[in-house]
Order: sequence, then C-alpha cells, then structure tokens
Amino acid sequence: MDSTNNKASSTALDPAAWQTNDMSVGQLVAEVYASSPAPLRSRLLAFLLRPLGVLALVAIADGIFAKIRFRSGWPDPQVALEDANRVQPGDIAALVERVQQVSTDAVDGLAAIVAGSPLIASSAAAAVLVAMLVQRANARRLADAGRPHDPDLEPPR
Repeated sequence: MDSTNNKASSTALDPAAWQTNDMSVGQLVAEVYASSPAPLRSRLLAFLLRPLGVLALVAIADGIFAKIRFRSGWPDPQVALEDANRVQPGDIAALVERVQQVSTDAVDGLAAIVAGSPLIASSAAAAVLVAMLVQRANARRLADAGRPHDPDLEPPR
C-alpha cells in the first residue's frame, strides 16, 4: 500500500473532508443503511419516519415511505424487515434530506442508533456519519448558547 492510499483512507474518515467533497448527511446515512443488516435497517427507517407526516412521506420516493408508515403503526412505527429491505439507499438519502428540513435534531439522533450497533459501528461510513452528526449537534448547541436571551420567544407560562 503506498502513501496515496493511506492519505485517501485518512481523508475518508475525516468529517470535514466528506463535507468538502459534497457528501451529504443523506448520502452517508444511505451508505450506512445499504451496509446494515435488516434489523438495523428497520430501526433506522422507523426512526426517520417518526418526524414526518403522511403528506410529506407521500412526496418522497414515489410514496414508498407512506405505504410503510401505514403498515407499521402510529405513532411509533415498527417497520417490518421485508419493508426495510425493499427501500433503496437513494430513497433513504431523499428521506433524510426531507427529515433534516423538519428537524435536524431528529437526524442527529441517528448517531446513537448507529453507534449502538456493533454490527455496523466499526464501518468507515458509520464512523464518519457518527462523527459528523455529533460535530454538527455540538456546533448547534454552541451557537444556541451564544444567542442572546429573547423573552418574546419564550412560551407563555
């Protein structure tokens, strides 16, 4: 193995390098999803379905997620392994992009699921995804901590 291969593999594990290479969180989740066993796919998919309503799900990937949502229960979906295996990585990327529009916290929660699964946590894509999500969540917390307090934004008591 030459030094170019070592350099390429070390940049592949750097979250900043993935961001500069236009690798989105959706693409990373799709890569992790594609290499995950069916039970983990089911958990990831159920987690991603929770924050979206049916109308939003109908508009993604020809409605495959709305169909899965109706079959898997409400409010906490239990996605069947067969359904999870039918979903393509590109569909997962589109779902993640839509979930991020609704709640970045929801996508950041994927870090705990991926990190908690010994079957996938050791893969390069999973490591980069977890690092990126944790880094993003920490940056958002720091930004929130630096904002001045605005009493008009507080809920009524």
